[in-house]
This record gives sequence, C-alpha cells and structure tokens, in this order.
Amino acid sequence: MLWNLKPQARAFRYVSHKDIITSVQFSPVGNLLASASRDRTIRLWIPDKRGKSSEFKAHTAPVRSVDFSADGQFLATASEDKSIKVWNMFCQRFSYSLYRHTHWVHCAKFSPDGRLIVSCSEDKTIKIWDTTNKQCVSNFSDSIGFANYVDFNPNGTYIASAGSDHTVKLWDIRVNKLLQHYQVHSGGVNCVSFHPSGNYLITASSDGTLKILDLLEGRLIYTLQGHTGPVFTVSFSKGGELFASGGTDAQVLLWRTNFDEFNSKDIIKRNLKRLHFDSPPHLHDIYPRTSHPHKGKTETVEINPKLEVMDLQTSTPPVVDILSFDSTTATETTIRTLPDKSEEICGYFLNPSLMSSDCSPTTLKKENEDISNLRSQSQRSIPLAVTDALEHIMEQLNVLTQTVSILEQRLTLTEDKLKDCLENQQKLFNAIHQKS
Repeated sequence: MLWNLKPQARAFRYVSHKDIITSVQFSPVGNLLASASRDRTIRLWIPDKRGKSSEFKAHTAPVRSVDFSADGQFLATASEDKSIKVWNMFCQRFSYSLYRHTHWVHCAKFSPDGRLIVSCSEDKTIKIWDTTNKQCVSNFSDSIGFANYVDFNPNGTYIASAGSDHTVKLWDIRVNKLLQHYQVHSGGVNCVSFHPSGNYLITASSDGTLKILDLLEGRLIYTLQGHTGPVFTVSFSKGGELFASGGTDAQVLLWRTNFDEFNSKDIIKRNLKRLHFDSPPHLHDIYPRTSHPHKGKTETVEINPKLEVMDLQTSTPPVVDILSFDSTTATETTIRTLPDKSEEICGYFLNPSLMSSDCSPTTLKKENEDISNLRSQSQRSIPLAVTDALEHIMEQLNVLTQTVSILEQRLTLTEDKLKDCLENQQKLFNAIHQKS
C-alpha cells in the first residue's frame, strides 16, 4: 500500500503478487518501488495511480528482501533458496548471484558506496560481499542465534544486526571487530534503522516495542510503546525527522523525532560522491571507537502514544485498489517500435539521474502518449497465434531461468564438497607421510 501523508488523502493498494509480500523499498529518488514476495518473484512498480509494474523471476524459493544501491542502478534480493541475486536496473536484467550461505537468507543490503553487500542467514552467519569480484570478503558468525536483519551505517564503516536471540550487535567491518552489543529487548529483534547522522539506531522487536539507542554514548535512551503485537519493521525517513513502524496489529505508526534533520538530497549526493573508483573506501572516522556493552542500569524514557495521538484508523479508509498488469511484454513492444536511442533511455523504469537532457517531463509525457497509441495499434495488428506463441516462449524462458539457477546452486555445493575432499585427502597424505 502507498500512503499519502496529506490529510484526507487517498491510499493506493497495488494488487499483483500471488502470496505474502515480505519486503518493499523505494528507489533513492523515489521514482520506483520494489517489492518481494513469497510467490518467488520481485516486482518493480511505478508508484502512481496507474501502478504499472515489471516482474522479475529467478529465485526458486520465497524472496525475503529487496534493496536498491545508492545510485539506483542495481537491486539486491535475498531468498530462501540460500542465494543473493543482483539485478541491473538500467537494463532491467539479472546480473549475477552470490552463493555461500547454507540456509535461508533473510536480508541483503548495499553499502552506501555500492561496493559491498552485507547479508544475513539462518546459518548464523553475516557475510560481506565485494560487488566487483563477487566474492565473500568477511564473515561474522554467532553461536547462539541468527540475524533477522542487517544494514550498514550511513558512513558504510560498520553494520548493525538484529538478532533472533534478542540482541542488537554493531560490527566494525574495517577490523572485523564487535563494537557494541545491546540486550534491551525481551523478544527477537526483527529490524533496525540508522538515523542519517549515524548517531542513533532504532530497533523493532517481537516484544511489541521500539527502542532508540544512542550509539555515541552506547546506551538505550527511548522505549516506544504503541503497537499491540510484535513489531516487524521500522525505518527512518531520508532526512531523519520521521520514522514509521509496522507490526502484526495491522497498524502503521508514524513518529516524529527530536533529532537533527538532514537534507535527503545532500545525503544522496554524499553517497554518490563516494562511488568514484579512485576514492579510498571506508576511511571516515566514526564513533564509538571502543565497544560499549549495554549494562541495563541507565534510566530510559518510555513513550506510549495511545493517550496522546489520534487513531486515524477508520472502518472505511479511502483506499483505491489498483490491479497491475504484467508490463514485460509491453516494455518489449515499446523497445521494438521505438528505435530512437534517446526514447529508449527515457523508459518508464529508468532512474532519472541516468536520463539525457532530452528527457524532460513534457517530452516524456508526449512520448508516453505516442507509446500507448503505438502499443494499441501494434496489439491490434498482432495475430492471436503469434501472441500465444510469444507467451509460450516467455514461460519456457522462465523455466529455463529457474533451471539455470538450480544448476548454479548445485555446482556451488559440488565445488564445496570437492574442496573438503581435497583437504581431507591432503590431511591423510600428510599423516601417512609422517608415519613413514
């Protein structure tokens, strides 16, 4: 659902997934919305009243997480098929897979500079991946529980994990060291979100509370009670002046902070500047420099908004249902009927920062009208038999994609087993050599 924060404004409900939706995220500039579902697909939406979407299929199990890179050019998805997949948004195509986890992958996130990906899995590991060579460069393991959620801080120098063992941990990825360890919840922690300043971290837990941590002082400062059940997600706004939370009580709560506000455009520019290949990665000095385990003795402020905030939930909310059609074939028709290169770049699903100067809003509007007319004319001229044949080809391609994904996974497992066999063989050879 897409909500408008203006009073008495309508909300849009997009209907297209065939199973539970597990994750949603806006692109950095807000022109796209990605969603993941247990129906094993990812959808890319245009967040307007028409609700056009493009469907991506490659995972062989439910998809748990979606995340855009800071420049909006790539999308990372995590799935219960034990893989992370990266998609190219410019070409609208699958790029590559990352295989090392041995259990369901819950979450995958890009670093602010786009060079790294962090992922967490039920195999009780957190892995850092290099997007250049597609290799795992760091590994953090936990013997007690597994991480439900993980994310980079705004500087990209450390990560925070939300644990099923009720803990929140901060790791410095430059020295692979645990910085902070908080035990402030009485239930599993499901989500965390950094304030744009990087000084505060908010957590959402199955104990029904939200908690705000001061990372400079290493202590809990606020406990927020508003939900009547487990809280599954929480997120700061781009500027940090607001944050939203959602849980099993079917409520979305919007909170206002008293922290410093940041200009979201400045934050995006700051992240994009760090994308230059000559710039040294992760050299920003950050606090805290030493670990601060939470002792649980400091007094905190508890906030319960039930008596202070008006409940905006109504029995008949102004919601508009939007049934999205699969725009994959429509996109292909657009590309075929418009050979002009500038018009190809000005597609629906491209990042505005990648568009040429010819792609002004007025030009786009005129082109879109021409596209719809051309599309309707081409659809009338295509025989039914050709349409059926194309649909059959698309189905076969989807099956082929899933088959290749399974083969990739099996090949990775075979390589791991072969490596173990070679190591054991070397050990036996050394033992025999020592005895002789």
